[in-house]
Amino acid sequence: MEAAGVDESGSSRPGARVHAKRHRLGPDALWGYLLISPVLLYVLALVAYPFLLALYFSVSRVTVAGGDAGFVGLDNYAHLFRDPQFLTALRNSLSFTFFAEVGKAVLGIGLAFLLLEAIRFKKVIRGFLMIPWTMPISLALLGWKWMYDPQFSVINRVLQHVFRFGGIPPDWLGDPIYSYIAILVVNIWRGFPFSAVIVLAGLTSIPHDIYDAAKVDGAGWLRTWHYIITPLIAPILFIGLIFDVTFTLGDLTIVYLLTNGGPYGTTEILPTISYHTGIQGGDLSHGAASALLLFPILLVGMVVFLRLLYRRQDV
Repeated sequence: MEAAGVDESGSSRPGARVHAKRHRLGPDALWGYLLISPVLLYVLALVAYPFLLALYFSVSRVTVAGGDAGFVGLDNYAHLFRDPQFLTALRNSLSFTFFAEVGKAVLGIGLAFLLLEAIRFKKVIRGFLMIPWTMPISLALLGWKWMYDPQFSVINRVLQHVFRFGGIPPDWLGDPIYSYIAILVVNIWRGFPFSAVIVLAGLTSIPHDIYDAAKVDGAGWLRTWHYIITPLIAPILFIGLIFDVTFTLGDLTIVYLLTNGGPYGTTEILPTISYHTGIQGGDLSHGAASALLLFPILLVGMVVFLRLLYRRQDV
């Protein structure tokens, strides 16, 4: 009895229970770690190691020609904020992202409500909806470069022959203002189908009884969207917004293939100036520093979005 009492008291201790639980779940935990080990290796090799290496480059003086000249602290970041070209790229990145998200939201919400209605060939339209998102962007940009070509532009032909535009046709990729608009249009065209699918997924998850009750109460479209739809699909909207903002801020392809940062560096963004400085120019330190500035911007934005989401859920 005394031995049994010792065993019972020993087994009732928290440490003994944890030890027994760990021992009981040991094989399952080992198997779980084994299954996720390829993903962990992938993250360590292609995400963590490049990030830490870029972080080291950004606080050191490293060039392709001169090698590693040692630790310099935050001098590289201070140099960036004295560089007018970098400030232009930072301003373009933030403004591109803001206007692109507004355009994608307006077009995506409108298209989602259109596809929610009973229209013919709705399933076919939904299938074609994702073509801009799934099409290889390099292939799509060949078509856009032709549409923006100063000599063979179909957009300029439409302006001249349909809208009777009598002035000099716009040089879409050679003028600073028009090239900004051209890049913004392509970014919105590529991304608004994704926004429409996200909103449509949220709308279809709401029971029709809620829409009917709102109509009976006399709620218009704006009130229905603000007071009923948005609170119900807020998690979907916020996750989609975080993903799209991250993708837009870090997208190199559209600017690189359309204007390569031109004309005269007026359409440079943070990814392109990082590429031009670090890869083409060989200045790895300043290239890494300009690329890593995206990280705090995205981190702050993500924290703000998630806090807003949690606050809505608490309410």
